[in-house]
Amino acid sequence: MESYKREFIKFLQDANVLKFGDFTAKSGRKIPYFINAGEIKTGDQIAKLGEFYAHAYFEKVGSRRTVLYGPAYKGISIAVASSIALSKQGLDVPFFFNRKEAKDHGEGGIFVGYVPKEGEEVVIVEDVITAGTAIRESMANLSALKGVKVAATFVMVDRKEKGKGEKSAMAEVEEEFGFPVYSVVDVYDIIEYLEEDPANAENVARIKNYLSVNGAKA
Repeated sequence: MESYKREFIKFLQDANVLKFGDFTAKSGRKIPYFINAGEIKTGDQIAKLGEFYAHAYFEKVGSRRTVLYGPAYKGISIAVASSIALSKQGLDVPFFFNRKEAKDHGEGGIFVGYVPKEGEEVVIVEDVITAGTAIRESMANLSALKGVKVAATFVMVDRKEKGKGEKSAMAEVEEEFGFPVYSVVDVYDIIEYLEEDPANAENVARIKNYLSVNGAKA
């Protein structure tokens, strides 16, 4: 496993972002582990998270200038942190996010921050994709921006789960909307990391059992 992936998984555990137990995902599935970006609560933590996203951005997108979009609510801080991390490495990109409800006074509208212009590319930064529900909500919001293209989506973890069919939710999103979805790590990286300590045997077994039922076939 690449060193940055190991560092990232350790970071997720240390920050209590990666949890094990019994949870219900936005998709309604009962899951044995949970990724909660809401546990990022300090300046140091959010700065480090932004650095991991920036690493993934440069690896996949390069130095191309896009506009970062952080879906409310958890995506907002990710977009801000990622843009700061990118700027520190010489790539100054604008960012924006959505309101849950459109504002009917002041500047109005659903978006806050830089609103992309026709011909510009957007990169969505999210915490995780389970069934693709949140991404589809984002695409519905972004469809209001004329001539703006989504170039990619970045998430913390690829859960490698089925979407609506047998393919992974990420693969379905890619197929449906025509842009790639990248992750810093995937669930199999997490399993590999956990297997290095025998104390994690129960959690590893539960995740593998879950994937045997809900894991994507492609």
